[in-house]
Amino acid sequence: MHPRVRTLLLCCLCVLWLAGCATVPPGPRNPRDPWEKMNRTTYKFNDALDRGFIKPVAKGYQHLPQWSRTGINNFITNLEYPVVMANDLLQGQIKGFFNDTGRLLMNTTLGFFGFFDPATTAGLDKNNRDLGQTFGKWGFKTGPYLVLPVLGPSDVRDGLGRLGDLWLNPRHYLNSNWASWGLWALEGIDTRANLLYLDQTIQNAYDPYAFIRNAYLQNRDFMVNGGESTQEEDQEQKLLEQAEQEDNAAGSAAPATPPESKPPEQPPKEPPPSESPPPK
Repeated sequence: MHPRVRTLLLCCLCVLWLAGCATVPPGPRNPRDPWEKMNRTTYKFNDALDRGFIKPVAKGYQHLPQWSRTGINNFITNLEYPVVMANDLLQGQIKGFFNDTGRLLMNTTLGFFGFFDPATTAGLDKNNRDLGQTFGKWGFKTGPYLVLPVLGPSDVRDGLGRLGDLWLNPRHYLNSNWASWGLWALEGIDTRANLLYLDQTIQNAYDPYAFIRNAYLQNRDFMVNGGESTQEEDQEQKLLEQAEQEDNAAGSAAPATPPESKPPEQPPKEPPPSESPPPK
């Protein structure tokens, strides 16, 4: 068994053991989240890990020069592009396959193993396809929403897709586990650093767990049903804003604490009429 899969399974067992202590806030349940009690436990585990380790490392990573962080992101994206190309074929995207093959060849050669991105300048669009999306294109349902330890939000369909993408990723075939784990950790830190700007929005949400769940589900629905677009990042930002509006609406619909009742104010008493002195 791959070390990464084995570690993930051990984390899942720990989370299942802790799930008995989780509490679910009152209110109607989301039908796409029947495992909310377990998912909230996993979310708390991930959040504690993020606050204690991942986020500080990502903040330190942001102090690197912009050109170096851009190069690292380009290198990781280019290294994993065979996953995109394989899913192009599985989805019948022949034009996209040739486009992505051209990106991989151009960025690997002229881009010095992917550290630079001349393919975008040449007009070759950057696509984002995975096996979970492919399963959705084939008609498979998402299944229940699922929060994975360390990896974060997912669902049953995307969780199985991630396992399949693992076998399509060239890093899986590296002889050195240290190199494989190092690249995986670098990818995670780079991804977390690129998401730091969302922290304040999530913290201001009425229910951060529900906010992340709604944003993830809407984004995946768009990737499966909305098609690919050159303005995909703009579409994802709109979906994020929509999730924030729904979360704010849920917060405003929550019952407010009734104000303390005060006794009705009594009208001021009129002073008694002054007695006139008796006549002499």
